[in-house]
Amino acid sequence: MSGASSSVRVVLGRVSGLYGVKGWVRVYSETDPREGILSYSPWLLGPEAVSRRLIEGRVHGKGLIARLEGCDDRDQAAALIGQEIAIRRDQLPPPRPDEFYWIDLEGLTVVTQTDVELGRVSHLFSTGANDVLVVQGKRERLIPFFWGDVILDVDFDRGLIRVDWDPAF
Repeated sequence: MSGASSSVRVVLGRVSGLYGVKGWVRVYSETDPREGILSYSPWLLGPEAVSRRLIEGRVHGKGLIARLEGCDDRDQAAALIGQEIAIRRDQLPPPRPDEFYWIDLEGLTVVTQTDVELGRVSHLFSTGANDVLVVQGKRERLIPFFWGDVILDVDFDRGLIRVDWDPAF
């Protein structure tokens, strides 16, 4: 990744509610496994990316709870409800070969085997069965992320994803 990767924010979840009266918050995590979000600190909260050190966090029932530096009572915690929880891109471990972070795929140009440009990756989502690239070009395309079958190559140096995909679809 480029030197700019330290300034890129990766959203991992959000503050979803309060827990108790001592400043703990409930956390909605988009990480897999969900408690993976508790491995990172500091968290960058909200659109201003306010840095808060994670003091403690744990699984609680079907959710997660966390205590953050500078958040010592219920009122301070309430001010965080709805805030996105992000980290710097360079806090993530390097992906294994043939694995990718979604954030790194966003913005890449998607081309077919015959170099027909389909557009750029705007975002990805998971269906539960597989991940899907949302490609914005002359029209929106949803391309399943099946490595080796549909996704043939990811070239970060050239900013390209090569796919086995009929441009008519």
